[in-house]
Amino acid sequence: MKVDLNADIGESFGNYKCGLDDEVIPFISSANIACGFHAADPIVMDRTVSLAKEYNVSVGAHPGFPDLSGFGRRKMAVTPKELKAMVQYQIGALYAFCKAHGIRLSHVKPHGAMYNMAAKDKDLASAIAEGIYEIDRGLILLGLSGSMLIEGAKETGLLAASEVFADRAYNDDGSLVDRSKPGAVITDEDLAIERVIEIVKNGTVSSITGKKITVKADSVCLHGDGIKAVEFAKKINAALNSEGISILPIGSVIKEA
Repeated sequence: MKVDLNADIGESFGNYKCGLDDEVIPFISSANIACGFHAADPIVMDRTVSLAKEYNVSVGAHPGFPDLSGFGRRKMAVTPKELKAMVQYQIGALYAFCKAHGIRLSHVKPHGAMYNMAAKDKDLASAIAEGIYEIDRGLILLGLSGSMLIEGAKETGLLAASEVFADRAYNDDGSLVDRSKPGAVITDEDLAIERVIEIVKNGTVSSITGKKITVKADSVCLHGDGIKAVEFAKKINAALNSEGISILPIGSVIKEA
C-alpha cells in the first residue's frame, strides 16, 4: 500500500511567521506552497521552494482567495471566470520559482474557502480544473475525496488525486465540518492517526455523527501551523511506515495506481 503525505506550507508573510516548515518538511512527501493571495510573499515562496528541493519533496501550488487578513478561509462571491484567473495567476507565480530552482511543479491544491466551495460547486471546480489544464495538462489536481474537484478534474482531462485529512472531522456527506463548529478540528493525535490508518487501509472513516462513510486516500493532509505540528508529522509518518504503507510523492502514487 502507498499514500502521499502532504502539508500546506510557506504561509508566512513579511514579519509574520506561520507554521513550522523547516521542522515538518522532513516527514512529508509533497508540499502545497502558498502563492501570495491568502499567505506568503515572494521571499517566502522562493525560500519554501528551495526548502522543498533540499528535502526532495514534491512541490504543488496552493492558490487561495485574495484575503490575507482572513487567511483565505472566508467565502467570496466569485464567478467561474474570476476564479480561473485567480488560480492561473497564482500557479504562474509559483511556477516561476520552481523554474528558477530547476524543479518541476507537480500539482495544484486550492486553499481554504476556495477548496471547500469548489468541492460542492461544479462550475467552480471546472473553472479551477480548466485553469490548471490550460497551463500544464500534466499537473495533478489535489481535491477532497468524492468532491466536485475530483469530478471537474476528470471531466477536464486532468489527473486527480483524492485527499483526506488527518486532523479534520467529516460530515455525513463526506465534506469537511466547518471550522466554526465544535469538533471540526481533531486535536487528539492518537485519534487522528488511528483515523488515518483506517482511511488508508479500509477506505472508511467515522463522520461527526458516527456514521461510517467511504473515502479514497491518494494523499493525506496534515496542517503545518498547529502547535503540535512537528510531533504529529513525526507520529503519522512513523505510523504509516509501521503499517507497511509506503509514503511516496503524489505523482508516484497516482501514476503507480
